[in-house]
Amino acid sequence: MESEYIYHVTTLQEWEAAKLKNEYTPVAYEQDGFIHCSVEKQISGVLERFYKGQTGLVKLKIEKEKVQRPVLFELAEDLDELFPHIYGPLNIDSVVEVITIN
Repeated sequence: MESEYIYHVTTLQEWEAAKLKNEYTPVAYEQDGFIHCSVEKQISGVLERFYKGQTGLVKLKIEKEKVQRPVLFELAEDLDELFPHIYGPLNIDSVVEVITIN
Protein backbone atom coordinates (compact mmCIF):
# COMPACT_ATOMS: atom_id res chain seq x y z
CA MET A 1 0.00 0.00 0.00
CA GLU A 2 1.27 3.45 -0.89
CA SER A 3 2.07 5.60 2.11
CA GLU A 4 -0.11 8.60 2.86
CA TYR A 5 3.01 10.60 3.73
CA ILE A 6 5.81 12.07 1.67
CA TYR A 7 8.86 13.89 2.97
CA HIS A 8 10.89 16.95 2.08
CA VAL A 9 14.26 18.00 3.48
CA THR A 10 14.93 21.69 4.01
CA THR A 11 16.68 24.00 6.44
CA LEU A 12 15.01 25.09 9.65
CA GLN A 13 15.59 28.66 8.47
CA GLU A 14 13.65 28.10 5.21
CA TRP A 15 10.84 26.36 7.10
CA GLU A 16 10.54 29.20 9.63
CA ALA A 17 10.30 31.70 6.75
CA ALA A 18 7.64 29.56 5.05
CA LYS A 19 5.48 29.53 8.18
CA LEU A 20 5.37 33.33 8.08
CA LYS A 21 4.13 33.24 4.45
CA ASN A 22 1.81 30.30 5.13
CA GLU A 23 3.29 28.40 2.17
CA TYR A 24 6.60 26.78 1.38
CA THR A 25 8.58 27.20 -1.81
CA PRO A 26 12.22 26.01 -1.70
CA VAL A 27 15.11 28.03 -3.11
CA ALA A 28 15.49 25.65 -6.09
CA TYR A 29 11.79 25.80 -7.00
CA GLU A 30 12.17 28.39 -9.75
CA GLN A 31 14.94 26.37 -11.39
CA ASP A 32 13.25 22.95 -10.99
CA GLY A 33 9.57 23.86 -11.38
CA PHE A 34 8.48 21.59 -8.53
CA ILE A 35 9.26 20.68 -4.93
CA HIS A 36 11.43 17.56 -4.60
CA CYS A 37 10.02 15.06 -2.13
CA SER A 38 10.74 11.47 -1.13
CA VAL A 39 9.08 8.49 0.43
CA GLU A 40 10.58 7.60 3.80
CA LYS A 41 12.98 4.92 2.56
CA GLN A 42 14.54 7.41 0.10
CA ILE A 43 15.48 10.02 2.71
CA SER A 44 18.88 8.61 3.69
CA GLY A 45 19.97 8.57 0.03
CA VAL A 46 18.75 12.14 -0.50
CA LEU A 47 20.67 13.30 2.57
CA GLU A 48 23.79 11.51 1.36
CA ARG A 49 23.60 12.92 -2.19
CA PHE A 50 22.46 16.50 -1.59
CA TYR A 51 22.97 17.50 2.05
CA LYS A 52 26.28 15.91 3.08
CA GLY A 53 27.94 18.00 5.78
CA GLN A 54 25.03 20.42 6.13
CA THR A 55 23.53 21.27 9.49
CA GLY A 56 20.30 22.91 10.58
CA LEU A 57 18.19 20.51 8.51
CA VAL A 58 14.63 19.37 9.09
CA LYS A 59 12.48 16.73 7.46
CA LEU A 60 8.92 17.79 6.71
CA LYS A 61 6.37 14.99 7.03
CA ILE A 62 3.65 15.87 4.53
CA GLU A 63 0.19 14.32 4.40
CA LYS A 64 -0.41 13.80 0.68
CA GLU A 65 -4.18 14.15 0.96
CA LYS A 66 -3.82 17.69 2.35
CA VAL A 67 -1.50 18.99 -0.39
CA GLN A 68 -3.44 21.48 -2.50
CA ARG A 69 -1.19 21.12 -5.56
CA PRO A 70 -0.62 18.16 -7.88
CA VAL A 71 1.68 15.48 -6.45
CA LEU A 72 3.20 13.36 -9.21
CA PHE A 73 5.50 10.38 -8.81
CA GLU A 74 8.16 10.78 -11.48
CA LEU A 75 11.20 8.79 -12.50
CA ALA A 76 14.65 9.94 -11.45
CA GLU A 77 16.39 8.28 -14.37
CA ASP A 78 19.86 8.29 -12.83
CA LEU A 79 18.49 6.27 -9.89
CA ASP A 80 15.69 4.42 -11.71
CA GLU A 81 13.36 5.29 -8.83
CA LEU A 82 10.08 7.16 -8.59
CA PHE A 83 10.11 10.29 -6.46
CA PRO A 84 7.10 12.44 -5.49
CA HIS A 85 7.16 16.00 -6.84
CA ILE A 86 4.78 18.78 -5.77
CA TYR A 87 3.88 21.17 -8.58
CA GLY A 88 3.28 24.44 -6.78
CA PRO A 89 3.88 26.00 -3.39
CA LEU A 90 3.24 23.68 -0.45
CA ASN A 91 0.43 24.69 1.86
CA ILE A 92 1.76 24.73 5.43
CA ASP A 93 -1.23 22.86 6.89
CA SER A 94 -0.27 19.72 4.93
CA VAL A 95 2.88 19.36 7.07
CA VAL A 96 1.94 17.16 10.02
CA GLU A 97 5.38 16.92 11.63
CA VAL A 98 8.74 18.69 11.43
CA ILE A 99 11.60 16.39 12.39
CA THR A 100 15.05 17.77 13.20
CA ILE A 101 17.75 15.92 11.30
CA ASN A 102 20.89 17.57 12.69
